Amino acid sequence: MPQLPDDLDAVAVRTWCSLALEALGRERAEIDAINVYPIADGDTGTNLYLTLESASAAVEAVFAAHETGATAPATADAVRAMAHGALIGARGNSGTILAQLLRGMAGVLADGGDAAHLRLALTSAADAARQAVAHPVEGTVLTVAAEAAEAAEAARGEAPDLRTVVTAAYEGARAALARTPEQLAVLGRAGVVDAGGRGLVAVLGALVETVTGQAPVRGPRTASGNAAKAPVTVDGGSVVGLPVGGTPVEGVTEGGLPASAPVEGPPDCPEDGSAGPAFEVIYLLEARDEQVARLRTRLDALGDSLVVVGGDGLWHVHVHVDDAGAAVEAGVEAGRPYRIRITHFATESGHDVRVQAEPAQRAVVVVVPGDGLAGLCTEAGATTVIARPGEPPASGELVEAIRRAHAREVVLLPNDAALRHTAAAAAEQARTEGVRVALVPTRAAVQGIAALAVHEPDRGFDEDVVAMTAAAGATRYAELAVAERQSWTMAGICQAGDILGLIDGDVAVIGSDVPHTARTVLDRMLAAGGELVTLVLGEDVPDALADALEEHVREGHLAVDTVVYRGGHQRAPLLIGVE
Repeated sequence: MPQLPDDLDAVAVRTWCSLALEALGRERAEIDAINVYPIADGDTGTNLYLTLESASAAVEAVFAAHETGATAPATADAVRAMAHGALIGARGNSGTILAQLLRGMAGVLADGGDAAHLRLALTSAADAARQAVAHPVEGTVLTVAAEAAEAAEAARGEAPDLRTVVTAAYEGARAALARTPEQLAVLGRAGVVDAGGRGLVAVLGALVETVTGQAPVRGPRTASGNAAKAPVTVDGGSVVGLPVGGTPVEGVTEGGLPASAPVEGPPDCPEDGSAGPAFEVIYLLEARDEQVARLRTRLDALGDSLVVVGGDGLWHVHVHVDDAGAAVEAGVEAGRPYRIRITHFATESGHDVRVQAEPAQRAVVVVVPGDGLAGLCTEAGATTVIARPGEPPASGELVEAIRRAHAREVVLLPNDAALRHTAAAAAEQARTEGVRVALVPTRAAVQGIAALAVHEPDRGFDEDVVAMTAAAGATRYAELAVAERQSWTMAGICQAGDILGLIDGDVAVIGSDVPHTARTVLDRMLAAGGELVTLVLGEDVPDALADALEEHVREGHLAVDTVVYRGGHQRAPLLIGVE
């Protein structure tokens, strides 16, 4: 049995993230099902999971980068990575608040992880989350976080150790969660607890397991032992009940309705998801504090559910608005927004749809390195996931894309050797949900393009997968990169600023400029034969380079065709494929 921690050091933080991710993975569907506030879009569990997955990946990266091997990373490095990972990967209203909770904890735990620091961390987290929300509402995750902190603080008089404080916080959160239907009318009418609060209870339960070695026992589903009922929004905005497993709701009758009269909710927030702003807008923002203060005021006037979290120049913005363009424009005026995500509730969250459309027979999900290829693949009928420079997609994002494809059979093209395990995990998760998934191990975007070109949804699934795999395997791939520092490569020693030509993942050419290096790489690849050259240009590469390379291929390699695509903002200035 592993030794239990006396304080939250880096190893304990890593364990906590892993266990919390497992807990949210188990409870994701149930949490989604009881999501009625502020919008009944059924994605709170998924958003919490994706946010925590990003936090966990950031912690794992800290451990992977720790070179000594003899000791673990510093606690401060682990908790700050956890908070930063959650910030950049936060999804939805609930995920954004969770990111701020973790950030609030990290600011204190970086100085120590004993019982006293944990009490302060929980209080700091609850305060930070409440301050980040433009109009805090009781009966939500904010209430659950505050009462967890109060319960931990109340343990002060007992001279508690870490286990006592963690357990007290968890029990306080559970008790607060059970009272949420009495505090928020929409929850009381539906007979469910707050979905975000339930997710926080799962995260705190994982912390209990981390420090005690035992997972907390989940209570009965309701006071009567029957399942609570989760709401489903339909055309008229009415709510009907579907049984889900879950969380004890004190005072909920066997029929799933609250035993006591509901408390009225805030007047400016729709309680049943049938009205309110049409769009959810989320983006990361690089901006100064004073600019963010003005941004809050402007976004608050545009819509509701405003949450702005972060600090030190990097912020995560979440808001529900009718004018998505104005919300993004406000971000542009405040600083530099990026990773912009706009969701139209009526089309993407299932609102106003009484019966879900029949799934397609087959779909392709493809990871692409830039917006340009995303457009190309979308036109070809694929569902895309963009892997931005330095921000590879997590398995949860791939699972979400598979769900979005809404098909019985899915072919997954990761287009990156480093995503092999991530894609495999996503495929396995999707299979548990009844989707037949085939993973074609494409290692580069040009291989994915080749596979997509031969995709035929009308033929048998196995036959289609074999054809796509063969097309990808017959495509050699290369990319150009800029050396960041002096280092030894398979082609010799390179200096910072050199242009590297990588063929099938290995450095084969070291050059001083992009055109010459590209020509050399093409000649080496075509020396073994080829019929088609694919060039994918980065956003800063001029069209003249593509014209020159096409002419070079025509002059030196007869009967070889060339196609050129614009990849947009991608890591490599040039991607090359030879079939």
